[in-house]
Amino acid sequence: MIESFGLESVPLTRTVKIDVYNPTGYKADSSASILLCNDGQDLLTMNFHDLFISLLDKSEIRPVTVVGIHCSDDRMNEYGMASGPDYKGRGSKGSLYHQFVLEELLPHLHNQAGVDRFAEYSYAGFSLGGLSAIDIAWNHPELFSKVGVFSGSLWWRSKSQNAKDYNPDQDRLMHRQISLSDYRPGMKFFFECGELDESEDRNRNGVIDAIDDTLDLMKILIRKGYREGPDIR
Repeated sequence: MIESFGLESVPLTRTVKIDVYNPTGYKADSSASILLCNDGQDLLTMNFHDLFISLLDKSEIRPVTVVGIHCSDDRMNEYGMASGPDYKGRGSKGSLYHQFVLEELLPHLHNQAGVDRFAEYSYAGFSLGGLSAIDIAWNHPELFSKVGVFSGSLWWRSKSQNAKDYNPDQDRLMHRQISLSDYRPGMKFFFECGELDESEDRNRNGVIDAIDDTLDLMKILIRKGYREGPDIR
């Protein structure tokens, strides 16, 4: 069910390990749905294989090809945003990671399946991988229609929150990017954030920052025209 291989990346100057999870008998062709997952090594840790099989056996999900992309030791720089690094210079290779996914990984998957494109593309990730996933999906709506952000690093910002002129609406980079972007018709979003993800509470409202950041991004999407329920979970 799992096929693993290494893909040489020119922009990342490394071999990227890839795990492909395919349901038995499911062929990745032009009618297939593809789900890319950052931090593919964590899928192994969380025993995703058994979870995937269980959901398929119970018909709780439709067949889908899941592609786990293993991170590198330079995860903090690769899992950023294509627009540029944060205020500490982290995420400096975000645009190179975009290039890898779009110009190397997807063409390889298309070539392996013998198709020009798949029917549906989704992207998901954890923490910084979630930030990267929504950044890639949001910037390429011609490909991606669904995105899952699990405990996303949506705090990613252009200046320290301790700066006197820090403005959460302007300085959180993903919030600003989506606020200034056009509506992407047909996109759907899934957000998960745990109450024990962290302990920081910058505005002392009794809600940890990770949850505030997630809820604030959802509010921006709702203002864009997305509906909680049909479009956002």
